[in-house]
Amino acid sequence: HVQLVESGGGSVQAGGSLRLSCAYSGYTSFIDCMGWFRQAPGEEPEGVAGIDSDGTSRYSDPMKGRFIISRDNAKNTLYLQMNSLKPEDTAMYSCAASHDGRHCSGDYLVRAQERGAAYRGQGTQVTVS
Repeated sequence: HVQLVESGGGSVQAGGSLRLSCAYSGYTSFIDCMGWFRQAPGEEPEGVAGIDSDGTSRYSDPMKGRFIISRDNAKNTLYLQMNSLKPEDTAMYSCAASHDGRHCSGDYLVRAQERGAAYRGQGTQVTVS
């Protein structure tokens, strides 16, 4: 099993920045794809970004140019640097991890965790006003 714990959320004004962290532990040797998705109240989950074990990253269109995903395997931590935040970025942000990295993206992780094929954390709230 894999445990994921997010941190770094909070309230920020539009145009500001936040960095989210996701500490992972447990049976992580064969984790390939990691990433972030978000969910606003009353909305469907939305993929944010994914990064595979080779460091290849993919972003959903609304995040391109503003968000940066990275992972530090030595520290067992996944990051999401969020810049130029907008009110529409307000949501609960969750990290997720999968053993399959072939199509690694935030959207892939949304579908994978819904069918039980990915691990996910409890989430951290981001509020932009």
